[in-house]
Amino acid sequence: MEPFYTALFGALASVTLVILLSQRSDGSIVPKTGEKVSAFVALRNNYVLVYAMMMAGDWLQGPYVYALYEYYGYSQKDIGRLFIAGFGSSMIFGTVVGALADKHGRKKAALLYVITYSLSCATKHSSNYNMLLVGRLLGGIATSLLFSAFESWIVAEHFAKGFDGKWLGDTFSKAVFVGNGLVAILAGLFANYLVEGLSLGPVAPFTLAAAVLLLGGTVILVTWGENYGDSKNNSSLGTQFKLAWKAITSDSRVALLGAMQSLFEASMYSFVFLWTPALSPSGEKIPHGMIFSCFMSASMVGSALSGVLMKRSKPEEFMKYVFGVGALSLSVPCFFQLNAGDRTTPGAWVEAGGISLEGQAQLMAFCVFEAVVGVFWPSMMTMRAAFVPEDLRSTIINCFRIPLNLFTCIVLFNVHLFPLAAMFGLCSVFLAIAALCQMHLQKIAHSTPPLDLKNLVDGTEPLLGAEDS
Repeated sequence: MEPFYTALFGALASVTLVILLSQRSDGSIVPKTGEKVSAFVALRNNYVLVYAMMMAGDWLQGPYVYALYEYYGYSQKDIGRLFIAGFGSSMIFGTVVGALADKHGRKKAALLYVITYSLSCATKHSSNYNMLLVGRLLGGIATSLLFSAFESWIVAEHFAKGFDGKWLGDTFSKAVFVGNGLVAILAGLFANYLVEGLSLGPVAPFTLAAAVLLLGGTVILVTWGENYGDSKNNSSLGTQFKLAWKAITSDSRVALLGAMQSLFEASMYSFVFLWTPALSPSGEKIPHGMIFSCFMSASMVGSALSGVLMKRSKPEEFMKYVFGVGALSLSVPCFFQLNAGDRTTPGAWVEAGGISLEGQAQLMAFCVFEAVVGVFWPSMMTMRAAFVPEDLRSTIINCFRIPLNLFTCIVLFNVHLFPLAAMFGLCSVFLAIAALCQMHLQKIAHSTPPLDLKNLVDGTEPLLGAEDS
């Protein structure tokens, strides 16, 4: 193993440990004692456990989706269509199903996620293309539920129990640290052991993923109560979407959050497709597992750092700097890829077996971006909890994902037409625009109270933030 990777992984793990130790000495957002603290800790720990199991079901599949399709003998073009089907399903069907959580219950939606994703895993046991297509459609619906129903449930439960709104940042920070960092690394190791160590084949991680999801579903069934968004309003689904759209267009804060989410996630999902060809420009063999571990360790640095940042400041104030750092980090590979045509030797990976200085610079820039991802999720969740109307939370979050999924489908369909420099440059521009949106949000963040659904229904809600645009 190239020593650079080991050193980078060790450095990232050390930084994470230092941040965690500093949090213990300085204290977190949540006081150690006080009224309702023990009840909050119980709810937080339950949510972190469930979220970690749900993410484990997702992370176990990630490294082997493409490999499984190749194992079944499908071409790159066929595999691309399967991925497009998944994102298209999330954009169309997932948006509708996710919106139903507000009316019929977030717990039911969480259980529906377990069922649909488990069924998606089951389809992987078949090599039939149409069956795999059904699996991708189910997976797209599940993804929409994963990124809306669980967040909506914990926000409603948190405020229903009368906990301090600031404490939500602690919940989200720990959930992302465990679910998107630690669990991701462990899931990758387990999946690799099943496939390589036990020689069970690339379908084995999907079997384990379904088992973990069903176990997590049992925890939800037994320990979670039900909560709703707009349970008393008998309006149709179409009316619900109209109200969501009205909320987005009536409050600049909600619209800005949606724009930032779409811009950031579009960059993030594009990065997933771009980092391998950037580090392996001529198809050189690179240690994907170790690089993935470095990325997840960097994400853990970011999620741990978010807890420190939210104790000292509000996300509305510091996220503009986070987006700016993200834009700078992805401009690094853009610079190197612009000059790629002048090289006569492999850029990121040297044939002798070591990683070049150029490759090291790009990999470190990618780790910085992953740290930004780690800060983004708990911070964005905290801001959405503050400004997105509770009654339409799941509906609006899924509406935010429509442009993301559309962009991802376009990128997947046309990725071969664009040079890497252009793609990284576009991602960098997206993040810079997100920073500008955040700056505007900071100006208008607390100018007025959050939107009220009753006023939206009555048509009496004023346009918020328009005077500052």
